[in-house]
Amino acid sequence: MFRPRLLAALLLAAASGARAQNPPRPPVPSAASQAVDRSEHHELVIENFRTESGVTLPTARIVYGTYGHLNAARDNVVLLPSHYMATHHGYEWLMGPGRALDESRLFLVATELFGNSHSSSPSNTPEPYHGPRFPVTTIRDNVEAVHRLLVEDLKVTRLRAVIGFSMGAQQAFQWAVSYPGFADRIVATSGTARTWPHGIVRLEGQIAALTADPAFNGGDYTSPPRKGLEAYGMVWLGWLYSQEWWRRELWKTNAPGNTLAQEIESRRRTFFANSDANDLILQARSWQRHDVGATPGFKGDLERALRSIAVPVLYMPSETDLYFPVGDARFEASFIPHVSFVPIPSLWGHPAGAGANPADRTFLNETISRFLAGEPVGRAGNP
Repeated sequence: MFRPRLLAALLLAAASGARAQNPPRPPVPSAASQAVDRSEHHELVIENFRTESGVTLPTARIVYGTYGHLNAARDNVVLLPSHYMATHHGYEWLMGPGRALDESRLFLVATELFGNSHSSSPSNTPEPYHGPRFPVTTIRDNVEAVHRLLVEDLKVTRLRAVIGFSMGAQQAFQWAVSYPGFADRIVATSGTARTWPHGIVRLEGQIAALTADPAFNGGDYTSPPRKGLEAYGMVWLGWLYSQEWWRRELWKTNAPGNTLAQEIESRRRTFFANSDANDLILQARSWQRHDVGATPGFKGDLERALRSIAVPVLYMPSETDLYFPVGDARFEASFIPHVSFVPIPSLWGHPAGAGANPADRTFLNETISRFLAGEPVGRAGNP
C-alpha cells in the first residue's frame, strides 16, 4: 500500500531529469515496489512523428508499463496516462485486490508523457531538437502517439476505461473527444478539459521563475540552473495544497517534527532537484495549451466538444484544488451529457486526485470501483 509520502515523490520530483548523457532513474513509489517492480517496462518507437506544431521528430519514443495480462479477446484494457513529470508507476495506489483496478482481471497500460525525461524529451533527444529546440508537444500529440501504441503495437481497438489524474485527466478528456467510443468510460480526477486563463498565468509564473536564473542561458545550460529550479519548486509548492492544509499544518502528516521554516527549506532542496529544466518547461507548455475545443472539427468550441462526449464520464475534481479549481470543473461538467460529478472532499488540494492520504485513496478507489461496475456514484447528470 502506498504511504502518504508517495504523492510528494510522484507529483513533486517524479522523474529525474538529468541531461541525455546522464539517463534519469525512475522514482520509487513505495517501499513495496523497491523490492518488487510490479510492472513490465516497454517502449514504442515511432518514426517521423509529426507534432501539432508542425515539427516532425525523426524518432519519437513513448515509454510505458503494463500490469496484468491481456486476454484473448483483447478487451480487458484500461489506459492510465501519466501526469506532470511522472512515470508509469503513478497509479499503483489504484491497483490490487479490493481496489478499483484488479490486475488479475485487467490489463493496465500506463503511459508516460512526452517530456518526462524517459519518453522523448528535450533532455534525451539529439540535435536538432535537443534542449530548448524540442518542439512543444500537446496533449493531442500524446493521445495520438498512445493511440498508435494501442492499435498498432498492442492490437487493442477498445478500452474498458481511460483513467487520468491531472495532466492524465486532460488526456482522458481528449481521448473522449478525439476517439469517441474507443473507451467505454472516462475517469478524470483533479484535471479539466481545458487549461483556463488563471492556470496559464500560474504556469507562466513558474516558468518565469526558472528562466530568470542566468545559469538557464536560454535553455542551453551546461549545468543545472539550481537557483531557477528552486524558484520553480517554490512557486509550485504555493499552489499545490489548499490554504487550509497549510493553516492546519498538515505537512506534519509526513514530517511530524518539521516547523514551517524547515518544511519550506526541505521542499526548496528537494522539489525538482534532479529534474531537467527544459523538460519541466516542455510539460508546462503542454499543460498550458490544452483545450479539447481546439480538436480538429470543433473550431475552438469547447462546449460543442464536451457535448460530443458519448460515453459515461466520472468527473472528480478536488474541492480545494488551486491548479484545477472545482468551479472550472463544474462549468465544464454542465456540458457533458453523461457525467457523474463527484468532488473529492479533501483539504489536500491538487494531490487529493491521486490519493494523497488514506481517506482520499479510499474515497477514490470506492467511487471509481462503483463507476466502472456501472453503479450509481454521487450525483449523476449535469451539476
